[in-house]
Amino acid sequence: MSDKTAEADEAEIFTSDDPIALFREWMELARAREPEDANAFALATADKSGLPDVRMVLLKDVDARGFVFYTNLESDKGCELAENAQAALCFHWKSLRRQVRVRGQVSAVSAEEADAYFATRARDSQIGAWASRQSRPLEGRFELEREVAKYAMKFGLGKVPRPPHWSGFRIVPARIEFWRNRPFRLHDRLVFERETDGAAWRTARLFP
Repeated sequence: MSDKTAEADEAEIFTSDDPIALFREWMELARAREPEDANAFALATADKSGLPDVRMVLLKDVDARGFVFYTNLESDKGCELAENAQAALCFHWKSLRRQVRVRGQVSAVSAEEADAYFATRARDSQIGAWASRQSRPLEGRFELEREVAKYAMKFGLGKVPRPPHWSGFRIVPARIEFWRNRPFRLHDRLVFERETDGAAWRTARLFP
């Protein structure tokens, strides 16, 4: 191990008692170091029977209220969250040898938030949101291309409105864990758990 690596391993990285501030700090570093999609995370949901499901999605916003992503509400994850409004997520930044895990209740973002974000998307992505019946059977690629062409013609050069079946969810964290790789699997783990008042956090170090 080089002196530089050893020094990095020994550096204190849990620099804030506010988990959202600490997450933002780690995300900023990840954006500088990860080759692409530093905001990608694994999203775990479960249907009403409790059967779990997981997929990769992109974080679009984070603040004191929680972690936001957008999707087709009629997709598998949209339907599962309608049945069971709880989720877990995991960021893994291989270049940093760090991960963050979050668990909590899920709520819908406001229509105003969804409209504002949808307006920032590339036009082709906006049309794609109308054209894709996400998670449902597709006869072939031509069927999708036909739907894209239909909506491209429908909206012409005008503004593309947000589809009624497309919006966002906010994971309101009840627990956030920060993990840093250390030699010999003696990893650092710090967990934040929300107090019953919903405002304060309590912290604990965990065995690796």
